[in-house]
Amino acid sequence: MTANEWSLPAVLDVVTGEVPDREMLVWGTVRRSYAQVRDRTRGLAARLRGHGLGVRRERETLDRWECGQSPVAILLSNCPEYVETMIGAFRARAVPFNVNHHYAPREIGALLDQIGAEAVVLHRRLGPALAEAGGTEGRLLLDVDDGSGVPPLPGSIPFEDAVRTTDGLDDLPVPSPDDLFLVCTGGTTGTPKGVLWRQADVYVSAAGGIEGATRDLIASIARKGAGVWFAAPPLMHGAAQWTAFAGLNNGGTVILHDDSRPFDPRAILETIERERVTLMSIVGDAYARPLVEQMRARPYDLSSLVRLGTGGATTSAALKHALLEHLPQLTVVDGYGASETGGMAFGASRKGQETREFVPSPGATVLSADRSRFLAPGADEIGWAARTGRTPLGYLNDRARTEQTFPIIEGERVAVPGDRARLTAAGTIEILGRDAMVVNTGGEKVFVEEVEEVLRRHPGILDALVVGRPSERFGQEVVALVQPRPGVTVSPGEVREFVAGALARFKAPRAVLLCDRIGRHPSGKADYTWARQAASGAVPAVSGAVSGR
Repeated sequence: MTANEWSLPAVLDVVTGEVPDREMLVWGTVRRSYAQVRDRTRGLAARLRGHGLGVRRERETLDRWECGQSPVAILLSNCPEYVETMIGAFRARAVPFNVNHHYAPREIGALLDQIGAEAVVLHRRLGPALAEAGGTEGRLLLDVDDGSGVPPLPGSIPFEDAVRTTDGLDDLPVPSPDDLFLVCTGGTTGTPKGVLWRQADVYVSAAGGIEGATRDLIASIARKGAGVWFAAPPLMHGAAQWTAFAGLNNGGTVILHDDSRPFDPRAILETIERERVTLMSIVGDAYARPLVEQMRARPYDLSSLVRLGTGGATTSAALKHALLEHLPQLTVVDGYGASETGGMAFGASRKGQETREFVPSPGATVLSADRSRFLAPGADEIGWAARTGRTPLGYLNDRARTEQTFPIIEGERVAVPGDRARLTAAGTIEILGRDAMVVNTGGEKVFVEEVEEVLRRHPGILDALVVGRPSERFGQEVVALVQPRPGVTVSPGEVREFVAGALARFKAPRAVLLCDRIGRHPSGKADYTWARQAASGAVPAVSGAVSGR
């Protein structure tokens, strides 16, 4: 621990001391101030402590893949109680973690057992799934009334009773900068992994903090305020949590979107208009496309929106251009990062100044292909995107993966999320794509994101994913899964030739599957498990046509 390191509750207490009456969390008709959330989360912390939750072993006695704190599962869709649960757990020196509320009961039970949850905070409608998962036995249960009419589970405590707890308020512990921030990955490429961050590190790397921040600096930033931030993606994903905390740590008002319902671009745009949102975060084309189409359908007063952060999935050049045409005051910030790195590099596009390059954040770099050294700018080598400095400790209870993803290189702990990259002569990072998604075809490497970007430029294609499948001749072949626009007819051969007109022919798909809808997770991220399975039905990119529906 070094000087001027901060736990997240300590930062929020400084902010609250400066702006107690400022609105902190807004969700529909619910509006809570910083002071209200402080008091509610202190009560929640007291209730958790009263049930024996907290720190078990201090950080200095643990290996970097060990936890030492009581895990608190959050089985909620977006709501103020989600953020309050996180802060309340932090105040108790417990560690909250995200559970995807779309998981099947078996998946919920497996994740709770994997992490070792001692408590679960849940929406009542999700109680039957938790019970079916066997996730109630021996755990503290706190239920949030979601108006569903589903009765609470036996023995569950209403969340509103918990936040009104008074016993133990005078005995709350002082959180440490070493206390953990735990992010469970989505498991899109395998079993979910628990990424362990120190709060002091995640504050600087992902949650809007400044290296070496003093109390006076945090207070002065809070007085000025960060505006109105709209975290549109689900809080069950780490990036949305970081957006919310970045806004709050800088004195902003955070608006939450109700993700228990299907994505509604009209509701998103009406919220921006009503709340005078200044910054919003989205997840790639899955969010950008319906928003652009809704803006084309009717006008909205979005003049307050000056910054749009996008990450987690690609935002195509065409849709970025369309956003900037509709909102000329906007800056679109592409973020590159992962649960294992935080925000690692950013590219800012403005009207007439659009870019695909990423400017590295402090600590962002590129490793050599053999992961033995750091590359110099302009090195003629495809290496690995990496981050040094304030990085996670490791993966919960997984020494082997910890040492693989967070190796010690030249005396520094390095986070290597698995993306191939180049370090240009100008010092910018060119992200090529996830190594696990590279298609090796006839001795050539094809990064699927590059092909997907071209496909989404096709005027008749609404969405697309690219994967590889086995090929007797080439080892693997490139397969495109394409969703045509309604009423548009495209052929596999046309799709192949369109890509070949922009990229080397070996990168053009040799097989194409025309789909009614592309598989994506609720967050908007690509479902490559679905894509690999669906690719078996792709047809050779020759004559023939299918119409979009």
